[in-house]
Amino acid sequence: MTETAQGTRLAEVGRVAVTVADQDRALEFYVGTLGFEKRADIPFGDGHRWIEVGPAGAPTGIALVLPREGGQGPGYDTGIILTSEDIDADHATLRSRGVDTDPEVQRWGAPVPPMFSFRDGDGNALMVVENG
Repeated sequence: MTETAQGTRLAEVGRVAVTVADQDRALEFYVGTLGFEKRADIPFGDGHRWIEVGPAGAPTGIALVLPREGGQGPGYDTGIILTSEDIDADHATLRSRGVDTDPEVQRWGAPVPPMFSFRDGDGNALMVVENG
């Protein structure tokens, strides 16, 4: 590992956390509905689970975590932006699967790429932006 100019060894964004109320329901949505791969489902501590999912081959994953005491609960804008090679097809596919998406793909014109948002079963918002 290479040390950065600031003296740390921080190398990449490995995963982001999304707070969910029910990990099994969230796992079904992210894997069954979105088609992500399940990367980890590991029990730890007193009845807890570490669950990670992500698009196949993507370097960054999403950890599906339960709310921490005093922490933020589910139902927020995650700030996660997913990339699509065909945003219109993905928008139509998610809508056909009953996903709560924006009604249509937003097109602001160059240089802003086409985009839309969707919400998981807990109301957590993610954005999809067309690559290219």
